[in-house]
Amino acid sequence: MANRDRWQWTIPEYFNIGTACTDAHLESTAATRVAMIVEDDQAGVSSATYSQLARQSSQFAQLLRNHGASVGDRVLIRLPNSLEFPTAFLGTMKSGAIAVPTSTLLVAEEVRYLAQDSGAAFMVTHKSMWPELKAQLNDLQDLDHLFLAGDGPMPETETRLALHDLSLQLAQIAHCSPAHPTRAEDPAYLVYTSGTTGHPKGVLHAHRALIGRTPANTHWFDFREEDRILHSGKFNWTYVLGTGLMDPLYNGKTVVVHEGENSAELWPRLIKKHACTIFVGVPTIYRQIIQKTCFSALDLPSLRHCMCAGESLSDEMLGAWRERFGLDIYEALGMSECSYYISQNVFHPIRPGSVGFPQPGHDVHLLNARLDEAAPGEEGMIALPENDPGIFLGYWNQPDETAKVHQSGYFLSGDYASRDEDGYFWFLGRRDDIINTFGYRVSPNEIERVMKTHPAVADCIAIGEQIDKEKTLIAICVIREASQNVDSEALLRYAAAHLAGYKRPRLVHFMNEYPRTKNGKVMRSQLKAMLSGQV
Repeated sequence: MANRDRWQWTIPEYFNIGTACTDAHLESTAATRVAMIVEDDQAGVSSATYSQLARQSSQFAQLLRNHGASVGDRVLIRLPNSLEFPTAFLGTMKSGAIAVPTSTLLVAEEVRYLAQDSGAAFMVTHKSMWPELKAQLNDLQDLDHLFLAGDGPMPETETRLALHDLSLQLAQIAHCSPAHPTRAEDPAYLVYTSGTTGHPKGVLHAHRALIGRTPANTHWFDFREEDRILHSGKFNWTYVLGTGLMDPLYNGKTVVVHEGENSAELWPRLIKKHACTIFVGVPTIYRQIIQKTCFSALDLPSLRHCMCAGESLSDEMLGAWRERFGLDIYEALGMSECSYYISQNVFHPIRPGSVGFPQPGHDVHLLNARLDEAAPGEEGMIALPENDPGIFLGYWNQPDETAKVHQSGYFLSGDYASRDEDGYFWFLGRRDDIINTFGYRVSPNEIERVMKTHPAVADCIAIGEQIDKEKTLIAICVIREASQNVDSEALLRYAAAHLAGYKRPRLVHFMNEYPRTKNGKVMRSQLKAMLSGQV
């Protein structure tokens, strides 16, 4: 077991994520190891070794230079899960430019906003996506070059932008200059997250962010030699950029990802096919596998470690997974601004409902309103020292917003939690998510974990519903299991049997779906507005 108190950060002056994830392995046995496997429903299976990925990403860096890219230029990446994604993402950082990964689920108008806000001079996308984007991107002043991935002919459309066939141009590059000597503190990539103004805001990370996640190697991942990691997510999400791309590649592991239609049977099938040892997903994926498949531990002999984040995992689902597969599911807590820094780990028994412990090197504090340390059992805002290497550089072009989250030498996360006498952290939620009802402050997380254990509940979100100026009641928004029929009274009785009186929901709303961000996170504020009739 690694000793948390003895952890020492080693941050070199010069560090580049692109080379650390590829070229750094060329002098080791990992050079010929498969770095990534992509299972694509349409294109079939493709893969690349570390030496191939190193070459391809260096070619992309050279391609940017050949077209006039400068250090610090932004390169917008809108690609499906594919080998072109790490090629462009890592290659951009090798060139000294800033990678801007975006979701393929965004509509053209949203892509335009991100391209305009980031001031991207270059964009990488798929040939099939260009027709829908053309009208929105053609007149952007900063955007000059568009690299199109995928097979088939180039689209015949008139545009002022220079369109380039990505695979053709990469194949023509025979010589690559060395990677730009970026410092660890230099900007590396820019991810967008929900903003307070109605527009997403850019979160700018330095190259050192990769080093800031290294404690997770032992205190969430439990990496071992020859690991093969299956991730169920998309690369554009910060969670997947880390756990599904940068972290495994930095450690010389093999990553398996999928592109296409998802199903509950897909993930166990891919684990079995590729002898994956680690599976990473969101709790919804685990629930679907338990409820909709008959796979068991006997079917997946290679699987030894499971991880989740993004939403809370119910106690019932953890128990069901243990019973079926004989494995724990290790949760973690993080955010776009500092990735994951609190997690469950193999060195401590999991306490259902707790998100575990701060990872080594992350000096996590719980602060009250006076920015004093909260006592054990008391609620406090999660804060980290500003010099934590995982902390972001700032919000893109929003110095005032950046200043708001930096006070007294801390980065203030806006997330609230408590810590028990044994050091376990218990996540309560965002400041705006915590429900204030009849003088009590109630974590929606606690309610949701309990209600999700009901067999008829497929998903549950707890909110505070304001009945009048002086009264806020706890309400639950429930998506029922397709094969189950349950009424409000039954759910309220279940809550009464499993929750303290002040935590019990008083209202039930049945829904078919929740308003979500492009990355699948429930938009609680919009959900509240829907119920109050504001939208």
